[in-house]
Amino acid sequence: QKIGMDPFEIRARNVIRDDAYPATGASGIKLEVLSHEASLRKLRELMNYDALRAEQTALRKQGVHRGIGFAVVIELTNPSAAFYGVGGARIASQDGATLRLDPEGDVTVLVGVGEQGQGTEGIYRQIAADAVGVDIAKVKVITGDTDVTPYGGGTWASRGAGIGGEAVLLAGQALRENILKVAAAILQREPGTLALRRDRVVDAGDGQELLPLQELGRIAYFRSDTLPAGFTPELMVTRHYAQRDYPFIFTNGVQASYVEVDPDTGFVKLLKHWAVEDCGRVLNPMLVDEQMRGAIVQGIGGALFEECLYDEAGLMLNANMADYLVPMSAEMPDIELAHVMTPTRSSKLGAKGAGEAGTAGAPAAVMNAINDAIAPFGAVVHSQPITPQKLLRALGKVA
Repeated sequence: QKIGMDPFEIRARNVIRDDAYPATGASGIKLEVLSHEASLRKLRELMNYDALRAEQTALRKQGVHRGIGFAVVIELTNPSAAFYGVGGARIASQDGATLRLDPEGDVTVLVGVGEQGQGTEGIYRQIAADAVGVDIAKVKVITGDTDVTPYGGGTWASRGAGIGGEAVLLAGQALRENILKVAAAILQREPGTLALRRDRVVDAGDGQELLPLQELGRIAYFRSDTLPAGFTPELMVTRHYAQRDYPFIFTNGVQASYVEVDPDTGFVKLLKHWAVEDCGRVLNPMLVDEQMRGAIVQGIGGALFEECLYDEAGLMLNANMADYLVPMSAEMPDIELAHVMTPTRSSKLGAKGAGEAGTAGAPAAVMNAINDAIAPFGAVVHSQPITPQKLLRALGKVA
């Protein structure tokens, strides 16, 4: 049974066009650049939508009830000081990074954004290695110690790459310039004729190796007496970054869920899940994909499993992991991901946030898929988690 406009088509007709940015939303919020149209096109191809609809129609004739659901997502990331500052909350939107060239040629990064499993330390090593010009194995990251790291907001609101990463990039670029000034003093050349690649100072023109970083570090730290009079090596730099161009830098994406509902038991089987995400410049595909998968699983947990239950006295009945349902690997579908990249121009890095958008989109996609599956029965469910009992009640099977 098909009622009204196709759910994919209604979204495709109503999103803001990709060439209409910058734009202002209905609430007055400013949107720098999003990619709804490109994301929808990529999703349709990724999931082979037309074939999936044909499969759904054929299976319904056999008494198998499957549904397809969509969710188009906009998620605020990289918040500026306008987020908490206007309310007087002392929560910093800026972050800082200190980068230091050590005597042996290694680079130490000190940054206030901590690691919570989302991969920030890996991202910072990657950014620092590229910005300075050293092998990633030469980079050490220190986070979580506010006595030594620059002052910053820390880990919140999908800002690890976009804010902390930008600070690391700016500090890394400044450190590279300072290293080349030291190299120019040692080699008695102009800094503009030099470059830094793979732990070595090289000729910017032909790439000829001129000075290993380890030797530069030895001279700068232990034999500065051999450098020109009045020249002091500055091999430790700190840079800060706060997003100022917009109140938030929005990321966007679209998700789709394919489910099968048993109308006799109310059981929902998750068959497949797709997501196309635009988090600006993708810095590490593996990290962002697995962060998205984890976030989607968390969102599915809210849609189908997780619920706090209380007795008449207000005591929680399922306050332990034996009774509180969370999604496990056996229940989860394959999650297929793709990306559209529209880097933000508010930073050099161009990175937006990623993780929260996965959680935000999954519950709606799953709920819409379930309702699509039970549409032939004239039934609808909205209350989450969507349990078998709620489904059977909606289907008129139980009171």
